[in-house]
Amino acid sequence: MRRDYFTLSKQGTEADDPATPTLVVGYEGPTEELAERLHDDGTPLEEDGLDVAYRLQEPIDIDDPSGVLAVADRVTGEYVLEVNADAGLVSELVESARDADDPEDGHFRIVIEDEDGTQLDAHKASTLLVYDADGNLLREESLIPSGVEL
Repeated sequence: MRRDYFTLSKQGTEADDPATPTLVVGYEGPTEELAERLHDDGTPLEEDGLDVAYRLQEPIDIDDPSGVLAVADRVTGEYVLEVNADAGLVSELVESARDADDPEDGHFRIVIEDEDGTQLDAHKASTLLVYDADGNLLREESLIPSGVEL
């Protein structure tokens, strides 16, 4: 699937917003192909069955760096989707998830919607790994739950 079928926005990342920080992926392509990727042999992927990572395409210290957010099937490693995204948007989500009122709920949600706003899928995640343009993990920019070793 093409990256230009997707858009990315966020919800629940304002300081006074009690909602769980959420990445909203808008999809404007053929829904059958995406539905296949969101299911394993007809069964929806498990709640913890997705890995979310962000890779910068430019140095992080420039104004408005951009990159690619990737969502992959944790079991097979296959990409479910990739979407071009602003580093600022991802950073805000990571900070909001870290600052959550309930440390046990230091998670975020990823919601996938079609062009009509119909929710196609939603998952809770606790890890969002951020990499620089060379593929090096940026621990301080990532959301890594305590007790997880990489």
